[in-house]
Amino acid sequence: MQREYDQLRPQLPRFCGCDTCRGDVLVFALNRLSPHYVSTRQGEVLTELNLETDQERAKLDVALLDGFRKVGLAPRCGAKPVQLI
Repeated sequence: MQREYDQLRPQLPRFCGCDTCRGDVLVFALNRLSPHYVSTRQGEVLTELNLETDQERAKLDVALLDGFRKVGLAPRCGAKPVQLI
């Protein structure tokens, strides 16, 4: 999730990107995706591979971009609201 955030963030230069806004985007996206619970290292590896499929990556990107848009419109850190997308 954080890796995808870091790849998308440079494409949105007007987004604040402070720790508060970053955390808000990540939480927003996580709350909109299906949970992937694991209890062993083997299960964790299989889950990570599943998240690397194009469809799963697209879902993640859509959730993150929606988070960027929502947080950008109402940043809790006090930054000026911006329309990103």
